[in-house]
Amino acid sequence: MNTQLSYRSEQRRNRVVLLLLLTLLFLLSVLFLFAGRYPKGGITFPNDLGTNMMMRNIMINIRLPRILLAIIAGAILSAAGFTFQMLFSNPLVEPGFLGVSQGSAFGAALVIVAGTNSSAMVQISATFFGLLALASSYFLAKRFRFGGWLLRLVLSGIAVSAIFSSALGVVKLVAEPTKDLQDITFWMMGGLWNSNWKQILTVMPIVLVCLGILFSYRWRMNLLSLQEKSAYSVGLNPKLDRTVLLVVATVGTTLTISLTGLIGWVGLIMPHLARKLFGSDSKAALPGAMVMGSLFLLLCDTVGRTLLPTEIPIGLLTSFIGAVIFMVILSLKHQEGKA
Repeated sequence: MNTQLSYRSEQRRNRVVLLLLLTLLFLLSVLFLFAGRYPKGGITFPNDLGTNMMMRNIMINIRLPRILLAIIAGAILSAAGFTFQMLFSNPLVEPGFLGVSQGSAFGAALVIVAGTNSSAMVQISATFFGLLALASSYFLAKRFRFGGWLLRLVLSGIAVSAIFSSALGVVKLVAEPTKDLQDITFWMMGGLWNSNWKQILTVMPIVLVCLGILFSYRWRMNLLSLQEKSAYSVGLNPKLDRTVLLVVATVGTTLTISLTGLIGWVGLIMPHLARKLFGSDSKAALPGAMVMGSLFLLLCDTVGRTLLPTEIPIGLLTSFIGAVIFMVILSLKHQEGKA
């Protein structure tokens, strides 16, 4: 009886915390509409908003799609990272674990060097090679004859990542130093500066569908993290469910990367923080990771575009802050282990 009451109390607490985080996300999204370099640096509330057409155009057509992209990208990267960590029972994996990030980077770089580096072509090529990396990892895992299914996926992901990283190095070697190489470098540092309503309306609906599928599977992830026999015993088909989740998480990640460039550490750190705040139950921790990822990316992007006269690539901020948080988490765990 006490256990049941404790579980219900924890559920109520998680719902309240999630509601507070959602409220904070909404309030910051509205506030950050007024953050930028116009009419002056920082957050400004112009008195003539009703008649200032330029300010309204900046808010609606530049800042709003960028804020929406940050929210959606943070949510899918965190949800994909959480999914990978649950399926592989490994807290150190992330969405690029199966070579997806390296494949997408190679695809974008290839288009840039080919001289057809329009935004649409970069997105298509990055998405295609990211999915090709996933398919290659899956194919190799089926061919390997060492270890169980998850271990074979890990090994195949390492191999595919190394191949695409090497190919990317060759592309960068032949790239024109004063233009193409710079474009590749900036794309790999990540950024939301190219966001617009056309991209939001063409790509983000598919990402939202991926988010919805991952959210609907959240109750199964606890079971899929167990041994296959345990999953079979409760009526699940673990191989099919894991394959569906891997494909959905990878598609969402790849489409996002094709718009934003490489943004690291979000899918690695946010699931850790969500489990600390909401517990290990994926029914609460997965939605928490999605909201926390949105908050994290929104804050990083706003700091990056307002802190200095020159915009700081968001990938640099997420890597720096994520690495600091990661060290803190490991230090706290070490202290807990000593206690």
